[in-house]
Amino acid sequence: MYMSKKILKNRIFCRRMLMYWKARQHGLTHPKTVECSQMLDDLLNRYQKYDQHFS
Repeated sequence: MYMSKKILKNRIFCRRMLMYWKARQHGLTHPKTVECSQMLDDLLNRYQKYDQHFS
C-alpha cells in the first residue's frame, strides 16, 4: 500500500504517542504496549524503505 511520506510521518508520530501512553498506563512489557511497539516498528520500516526507494 502506497502512502505519502507526510502521511507516513504523521502515522509514526501518532503511533509513538499512543505507545508512550500505553506504556505509562500498562507498563513497558504489557501485551498492548508491545503490540503498539510492533506496529510502530512496521511504520518505521516502511519509512526507511520509502527513503531508500525515493532518495
